[in-house]
Amino acid sequence: MEKQRLHFLVATFPFQGHINPALHLAKRLALNTGSDVTFSSTVSAHRRMFPSLSETGSLETKDELITYIPFSDGHDDDKSGKAHEFNEYMSDFNRIGSQTLSEVIGKLASSGRPVSCIIYTILLPWAADVAQDHNIPSALYWIQPATVLAIYYHYFNGYGDAVKSNHNDLSYVVELPGLPPYKIKDLPNFLTQAFQEDDTFHSVYLSFSQLFQSLLKQRTDKSKPIVLISTFSALESKELAILTELEMLPIGPSMPLMIDQDSESGNGGSLFRHDEKGYLEWLDSKPEQSVVYVSFGSLANVKKEQLEELLNALEGSGKPYIWVVRKDNRLEGVDFEYVKNGMVVEWCNQVKVLSHSSVGCFVTHCGWNSVSESIACGVVMVAAPRMSDQTMNARLIEEVWGVGVRAEIGEDGVLEKKELMRCLDLVMGDGEAAAQMRKMAVFWKEKAGEATCKDGLSDRNLMAFVNNI
Repeated sequence: MEKQRLHFLVATFPFQGHINPALHLAKRLALNTGSDVTFSSTVSAHRRMFPSLSETGSLETKDELITYIPFSDGHDDDKSGKAHEFNEYMSDFNRIGSQTLSEVIGKLASSGRPVSCIIYTILLPWAADVAQDHNIPSALYWIQPATVLAIYYHYFNGYGDAVKSNHNDLSYVVELPGLPPYKIKDLPNFLTQAFQEDDTFHSVYLSFSQLFQSLLKQRTDKSKPIVLISTFSALESKELAILTELEMLPIGPSMPLMIDQDSESGNGGSLFRHDEKGYLEWLDSKPEQSVVYVSFGSLANVKKEQLEELLNALEGSGKPYIWVVRKDNRLEGVDFEYVKNGMVVEWCNQVKVLSHSSVGCFVTHCGWNSVSESIACGVVMVAAPRMSDQTMNARLIEEVWGVGVRAEIGEDGVLEKKELMRCLDLVMGDGEAAAQMRKMAVFWKEKAGEATCKDGLSDRNLMAFVNNI
């Protein structure tokens, strides 16, 4: 009797930084393992990914590899993708999302497409319970570095009080098992600030707390909770060995498949419309490693003072640059149309830009997707972190992996012109420091390629996970 094909349901939060790695994994599963895969995020995100879908017809759609079926968060008509009040939204997302994702699983089963395993990203702590209700296994896909996973794990297992009681002292040093000493300023702000009930992101803190409670609940004498991680062994070998309570499988770095890189949109799941400017042709005209690429991710709304400082620094540096500034962040009084040395685009194919030979530096907010892509493409970074895991990622970039420099952000949260120009000179100059960073960037690029190639360790880890379902 022929063995039934496995069917993975990959569920994720409706932010671009969550959709990208989840979708890359979904397509890898389909292409490399021959499994059936259904990708699921919220209805509002689904409609932004597929704007040509009928408003009244079925929302299910397919591409050459996977099926897409959304679940509802109670905000199906939110065309912006941003709920008005975040903590209120998270309450709806948890309550309604858990019900409607369960309904998706039920409908798949009734149509002869039963789900074999749910893979869920952070901020869906209830997904494991939904899987258990349907008697199917689940796995967390951790879309941040293993170092940050270890920090969260220890925080919620005996070390949280030390952080909470010293959260206002940014220089206070926290000692966590198996990790080097970290200052409060290096830790995710969801742990150092959002534990307070009046914080804007308190619901995120609660979501992480529930996530790690769920992982502990899944432990038995015979098995450990499975955590797929968007990193690779060579990059974080020590950190991956710390948490023996979890079955941690590094399967990164997360990168789009070649079929997506060569597609018209270039991103197979973008919530944003790619700029039609010929930025790749523009890059073709520039000398090797001469261009500065600047992007602060899909969530950040950069204030006017920061936009002006960045613009003045980039123009003042004399270096050619590509700068991503979303249309909704182009503030009155900041003139982007008449830049002399660069090109300002609304959105672009980041991997194609980073892998272009003319790009010599990435000024980044240090979101893990951006850091992973920069490492995989061998590009040095100027780190300008804002929140979440970004501060720790910046520390790793500068002090551990040696592929960039962390910029000093002012007390007002602004990266000033003078500081950015200093950092650009440091990483793109002719000095010994710049040469060493470029050398390390090449080293980690090679290691990333070895991990994800056929029969590389990340590839083998993913196959082992599938074979054990």
